Amino acid sequence: QVQLVESGGGLVQAGGSLKLSCAVSISIFSANVVGWYRQAPGKERESVANIYRGGSKNYADSVKGRFTISTDNTRNTVFLQMDSLKPEDTARYYCRAYYFSREYWGQGTQVTVSS
Repeated sequence: QVQLVESGGGLVQAGGSLKLSCAVSISIFSANVVGWYRQAPGKERESVANIYRGGSKNYADSVKGRFTISTDNTRNTVFLQMDSLKPEDTARYYCRAYYFSREYWGQGTQVTVSS
């Protein structure tokens, strides 16, 4: 069973930064895609950023230019650097990994941005 554990969430003022981490229990080098999603109260879960095998990345329009996804394959860790945070970024952030037609999720980490 693949396990994902997120960390790094918290409370930050608008304009501030946070860096989320997602530790994966197996090699992320073999994943088809790893990424970050978020879900705000009363809203559907949405994709934030993904990185694909081979290195290509995509971002939600709402975070382009502010968030950066990266990986450390030696530590099997996925990062999300979040800068210029806005109150509308407030949500629970989840890490997702997709391996061989199966997807795995972490439990999430809360990010709250105060105005």
